[in-house]
Amino acid sequence: MAPLRLGNPARRINFALMGMAVVLSLYAGRLVQLQGLDSKVFQAKAASNRVRPEPLPARRGSITDVNGHELAVTVEARNIVADPSKVPAEQREQVAALLAPYLGVPKEDIAAKLALARIRYTLLARDVPIGVAKAVLELKIGGKKIPGLSAVPQYQRLYPGDDLAGGVVGFVGDEGGGLTGIEQTYDKLLGGKDGRQTIEMGAAGQRIPMTRSTRVEPIAGRGVRLTIDRDVQWAAQQAIARQVKESGARSGSVIVMDVRTGQVLAMANAPEVNLNKWESLPPADLGNRSVSEIFEPGSTNKVITAAAALEAGAVRPETVFEVKDKYQCADRLLSDAHPHGPEHLTFTGIIAESSNVGTLMAAERVGDQALYNMLRNFGFGAKTGGGFYGEEAGLLPRRETWSGSQRCTIAFGQGVSVTALQMASVYQTIANGGVRITPQIVAGTVDQHDRLVPASPGKRTRVISRRTAGDISRMLEAAVNADGSTGSLAAIKGYRVAGKTGTAMRYDENCRGYCGYTATFVGFTPADAPRLVALAVVQAPEKGHFGGEIAAPVFKEVMTFALKTRKIPPTGTTAPSVRLSTDG
Repeated sequence: MAPLRLGNPARRINFALMGMAVVLSLYAGRLVQLQGLDSKVFQAKAASNRVRPEPLPARRGSITDVNGHELAVTVEARNIVADPSKVPAEQREQVAALLAPYLGVPKEDIAAKLALARIRYTLLARDVPIGVAKAVLELKIGGKKIPGLSAVPQYQRLYPGDDLAGGVVGFVGDEGGGLTGIEQTYDKLLGGKDGRQTIEMGAAGQRIPMTRSTRVEPIAGRGVRLTIDRDVQWAAQQAIARQVKESGARSGSVIVMDVRTGQVLAMANAPEVNLNKWESLPPADLGNRSVSEIFEPGSTNKVITAAAALEAGAVRPETVFEVKDKYQCADRLLSDAHPHGPEHLTFTGIIAESSNVGTLMAAERVGDQALYNMLRNFGFGAKTGGGFYGEEAGLLPRRETWSGSQRCTIAFGQGVSVTALQMASVYQTIANGGVRITPQIVAGTVDQHDRLVPASPGKRTRVISRRTAGDISRMLEAAVNADGSTGSLAAIKGYRVAGKTGTAMRYDENCRGYCGYTATFVGFTPADAPRLVALAVVQAPEKGHFGGEIAAPVFKEVMTFALKTRKIPPTGTTAPSVRLSTDG
């Protein structure tokens, strides 16, 4: 048996030393890489893990009425957030049940968010009042506060009047930006500019003291002051909402304007937008019908035909026409609202009694081009220029496209479409001696020191002569006060009122044709020294349909309130005697 030979100890030691040298060199190389070559990269990564950017939201400016009463205001609130990874699985259901009544969020929704244990941040509820947020953070389970729960400072947009001037004011979305109305049109000015800050946080989420931080202060938004008078707006909304309900109508609008400035004192719609609950409303009810809903004006449009005829010298208020109850125009036989034998009406009588046939006879003396030009001059077929959100231009067909019968129907308000604001502007022009003033809804903006910066006055444009405006005013006064007039329900005791009814077939896309009616009344007072103009329009009423019975009472109610609120006294004068007919 051969003797056992042991290995060379020196060789084993050498191999071991070589192996150790290789391992140490690897560690050394890694250290050189970490502390030398890649040190800046890892420093930056570590810093990014510690440094947390935080936005500093700017406080949104308020929207107020003409007297400074708040219609939209921003208040401090909190967003309640959670770190699901810190909530033990066995406590999630209990935490959800505890939080649900405070946050107004279903327990199931909270539990589902807390079950996402891999994420570090989830929003449980936004716009929570500060007091509620404080109470939530004090809630305990098993004698300890709920882990991973925190409150993030935020601003909440509130609308103290709920639906007061809702279509005009508009609302903001979840991210705080304006979506409709003044909120959208003046979003940049109202929103201001958000700030930001960065702070260093530890692994447990606590702020590391004495570490670097940067901060850029937010710039608060400016305020917007409207021309709307809160009290008149409220009265207008009440009146139109009541009439829409009582008449079974689809919708309605009321506008009140200052004749001398073109400023809108009230712009009401029914249904109106509840700004604190806008998310639950159908899209059709989120806009401002006064500027977005177009309709055929009917007989309220006859003042434009009258203006064209008077300006051309084709008629005078006392010009007499033999008016029958029917009129053949191209391929259509047009008629007055009620059958009657031949009548000898003055032009004033034609307007006061709202005769379609008499209006067509006067239009014949003017010609299509002159009538078209007058419609354009009064603002038909174009936006008013006041910067109203969602405003439509209406429809005025080019004169070259008018059919044989259309040249007649346009004269008494069918075949053209307008908005309520456009029609109110027409009567503001007449009341203002023939000078149109661009309608205004914004009185000015308010800076950080609560100083009002007034908006520029509306553009003034002469449309008709002062004499023509005066002639039409007296015709419109007869349309309210004279025997046989169509607007008697708009009369206001002690005041001289000038106005006109309108009843037109309503085009409806649902029936792909004319079905239902649009009832309108528009006028101004005092007739001899006009201060206010108001329009009421009711769409598709089911209980009655004439403007004189449906819209005129709304005009009377709203105008009576506005006169008292604005402290406008009667002039104390008596309306001049006018002749409507030579019969009898």
